Amino acid sequence: MPLRELLDQQGCVVLDGGFATELEALGANLDDPLWSAKLLLESPQLLEQVNDAYLCAGADIATTATYQATIPGLMAKGLTAPQAEAKIRLSVDIARQARDRFWSNTELRKGRHRPLVVASIGPYGAYLHDGSEYLGHYGLSHDQLKDFHRARLAILVESQPDLLAFESFPSQLEAEAVVALLREFPNAACWISFTCKDEAHISEGATLAAAARAVAHSPQVLAVGVNCVAPRHVGALLHAARQETDKPLVAYPNSGQASDLALIQQAALGWYDAGARLIGGCCRTTPDTIRAIRAALSGVVISCGA
Repeated sequence: MPLRELLDQQGCVVLDGGFATELEALGANLDDPLWSAKLLLESPQLLEQVNDAYLCAGADIATTATYQATIPGLMAKGLTAPQAEAKIRLSVDIARQARDRFWSNTELRKGRHRPLVVASIGPYGAYLHDGSEYLGHYGLSHDQLKDFHRARLAILVESQPDLLAFESFPSQLEAEAVVALLREFPNAACWISFTCKDEAHISEGATLAAAARAVAHSPQVLAVGVNCVAPRHVGALLHAARQETDKPLVAYPNSGQASDLALIQQAALGWYDAGARLIGGCCRTTPDTIRAIRAALSGVVISCGA
């Protein structure tokens, strides 16, 4: 698995930062049910710029703009089903091209290992565009949630990213549903990260320990953890997850409005000590955040590439 190989090579994987944050910094208006995925229709070149910026800042991944891209969501914009599927495939192409462009530049790649292309998959609540990805009480069954995720997952798996990322999941039930669905795609591998409302509980109320226990048994789940959470909660959440699994943990919280990069570096080292091996940022973090995190982790764990 490419993720395991990268972890073996450098001990820790630096994730990227806030995708929408950087798009807005480039002038994009994301006030739309598709959020960042609207740029697959309007300005795919901006998505390329964001991937480029994070790779150059030190990210080991190029993420697709598919967190909020679903077949029904795209069709609501007037696309046919085949056109919607093509836009989802385009997102993987954009991330792959950014990765390959970065890797072909001998100066940029110096001291680095080859980055991964990661396909982002948001929860059902992201499709609803009503904030329910931070609540998780959808009223859908396990099988209904599987049915919702199946079409997009099939397209993304067929597009052959290096890894899937089920991100900002608020619900243990939904996470269990996607783990069950993954069995239909036996060659796919992922990480799963949860949103949390405090230092112990995911957004819909279950403990992170219970949620981690429910999904970490799957051989297709390579890492589990948290994202889009307050930084002050991350340490305790990681300790809770570590009690349930020895798999690599994931941590990419929001900025917490922190602007002191030295504090961000200190926090990243603390998350590493707590078991996080995939570390980055979410909302309101920037390429500068990722540059600082890589510098901190390079001082203690990340080895140089060829």
